[in-house]
Amino acid sequence: MMSVEECRAALALVRMAIEETCPAGVLPSEEAVLGLYGPEPIYEAEALAKAIIATVERLTK
Repeated sequence: MMSVEECRAALALVRMAIEETCPAGVLPSEEAVLGLYGPEPIYEAEALAKAIIATVERLTK
C-alpha cells in the first residue's frame, strides 16, 4: 500500500500531465480542490478523473 506522501506525489504527476495537455478550465486549481472538498488525496484524484472525462467528452463531440 502507498503512503499518503507517495499518493500525493503520484497525483501531482498526473495533475502536471493534465495541465499540459487538457483544455484550460477542465481542472480546478489545487487550492480550489482543497477549499471545496478537503485535503484528502481522494478528492484530488476525483478532480483529476473529472478533468480527463471532460476532455474526452469535448474531443468526442
